[in-house]
Amino acid sequence: MVDDYGGYKKMFAADAKFAVTELGCWAHTRRKFFDLQVSGAHPQAAEALRRIAQLYAVEAEAREMDHAARGEHRQKNSLPILAEMHDWLIRLRIATADGSGLARAIDYSLHRWPSLIRYAQTGNLPIDNNPVENAIRPIALGKKNWLFAGSERAGKRAAAIQSLFATAKLNGIEPAAWLKDTLEKLPVWTMRRIDELLPIKPAA
Repeated sequence: MVDDYGGYKKMFAADAKFAVTELGCWAHTRRKFFDLQVSGAHPQAAEALRRIAQLYAVEAEAREMDHAARGEHRQKNSLPILAEMHDWLIRLRIATADGSGLARAIDYSLHRWPSLIRYAQTGNLPIDNNPVENAIRPIALGKKNWLFAGSERAGKRAAAIQSLFATAKLNGIEPAAWLKDTLEKLPVWTMRRIDELLPIKPAA
């Protein structure tokens, strides 16, 4: 799941080495219209936000469902909303001046439409990337502090450590306890088993 950053495009090319399924993030898409709305009353942006809210309401109803039931729920409820929204965006784009903020928000949505609706065609794919966004938010908020890491090498080490801490949290492992346990084991641990020290819970 990615935004529209050009660096990701190679992964989704037909001649890519590995087959990768592209997913669009509705939180990123919503932000384009939200920024328009908060900068001043904008009826079209408000309407886009209302339609996106309908998609999230469907997700809230399906939160406790298994993948099969969620897939049926999305096909019945999300796909019609998405189809109507797509038609509405196309009509709105025709009546919107090129270069405007609204035009850019619509173009972002329509350009990524196949990847944005892909989640609703399944029961297991997420509607947005918010869990990961939340995990990396402390890094983004502290980015000015990382200017004082000391060197590029130290910065890369700090990034690796922060990634391990975030992985521990996502796996329900207390980061400080994991780090203490790992540092105590490292002096006598064999490199052939180093992966076993990663903060990832073993598969049941």
